[in-house]
Amino acid sequence: MSLATRLTKLLAVEHPILLAPMDLVADGRLAATVSRAGAFGIIGGGYGDEAWLVRELDAAGDARVGVGFITWSMAQRPRLLDLVLERRPPAIMLSFGEVGPHADKIKRAGAILICQVQTLEQAKDAAANGADVLVAQGAEAGGHGIARSTFPLVPAVVDAARGIPVVAAGGIADGRGLAAALMLGADGVLVGTRFYATQEAAGSAGAKDRIVAASGDKTVRGILFDIARRNVWPAPYCGRVLRNSFSERWRGREAELLQRQDDEAPRYAKARAENDFDTAAVIAGEAVDLITEILPAAEIIESMVKQADSLLAGASTRYRVGK
Repeated sequence: MSLATRLTKLLAVEHPILLAPMDLVADGRLAATVSRAGAFGIIGGGYGDEAWLVRELDAAGDARVGVGFITWSMAQRPRLLDLVLERRPPAIMLSFGEVGPHADKIKRAGAILICQVQTLEQAKDAAANGADVLVAQGAEAGGHGIARSTFPLVPAVVDAARGIPVVAAGGIADGRGLAAALMLGADGVLVGTRFYATQEAAGSAGAKDRIVAASGDKTVRGILFDIARRNVWPAPYCGRVLRNSFSERWRGREAELLQRQDDEAPRYAKARAENDFDTAAVIAGEAVDLITEILPAAEIIESMVKQADSLLAGASTRYRVGK
């Protein structure tokens, strides 16, 4: 069973589902598993650890996987893009930075250019710079973003995209989200948190267990964990994480935390190294409500497609008022 869209045709995949390139979580094993299950896996190039990236590209083997970069970090390490393009990936995904300086190189190498955007202005800029796919990311997503919600942002980007396939991201973890995205005009979905809580994801067991146990009510957006790890992003970006003892202690006291960064940063780094998630953040989105167990990635893809197909097939009769 599959759902055919412009995205599946462009990426030559069976299912219109993309793995979000989560830093250190979307590794070669997870990306390859997603691709071999008929969706499209993207390795999280993140902040640009060359040794890690080479290892995970090797781990993906012959699977058709893309690579995603935090664009302004990649701009400081231009060798990383060259290194990846030498391997002829089917697609490169850019997020959180200027597309223009890198678009031509990516497209000349024959890779599909996927650009994640959080505003309509960003979508128009990415389209003008040659994006082949636009990912409209709502603030429901885990990790960094801005403020717009997925449901109104996606159709607005679709209308502005002028024929470029649009992918919905943020708060999508099952077939209902996939069906809703398609009904909004998107050609597919980008999924992060649901794939974090899989058997193949590189995250720790403790982090995955917290995602399963969490409620979307218990997530929070802010810059606390960025301050604690000495990596504050430029405004208006902030990140969504699961609430924990650290966030509850410091929420609303960001200025004080910044003043005490020299004391708190080493403690936070130690907590991350020891998987102490009472202090270290688990990056996850509001869709945690929909995640009740840690499953194989392939099983999640199959379930999402089956549920979405059933919902879309039944929509014409389910919501039509009889005479």
